[in-house]
Amino acid sequence: MVDFKLDEYEKDIEKNILKYKKASKSKVAKIEQIINKAGEKKNISLRVNSQDLDQLKLKAEKEGVPYQTLISSILHKFVSDRLVDQNEIVKSIQLLKNQVKC
Repeated sequence: MVDFKLDEYEKDIEKNILKYKKASKSKVAKIEQIINKAGEKKNISLRVNSQDLDQLKLKAEKEGVPYQTLISSILHKFVSDRLVDQNEIVKSIQLLKNQVKC
């Protein structure tokens, strides 16, 4: 048997479980519809420079994922403001180090 550790939020839910009410069928249906739409995928056609595509395929192979999955991940990170430029991070760290030395 696996022993799970609950965080404070989960402990609070467990403690107050009897106070919760079952969601109505219409609310459950609406939630399921939202979840299904969130996971929905759309096919697109995209023209990509052949050298860029070759580089994407190489990077995907190194990561062990299909290149389409890598492209989708990059796009998702970009639109959710989580795509990070490693060079910019290195520059920022160097600037901070220089400021600390002064």
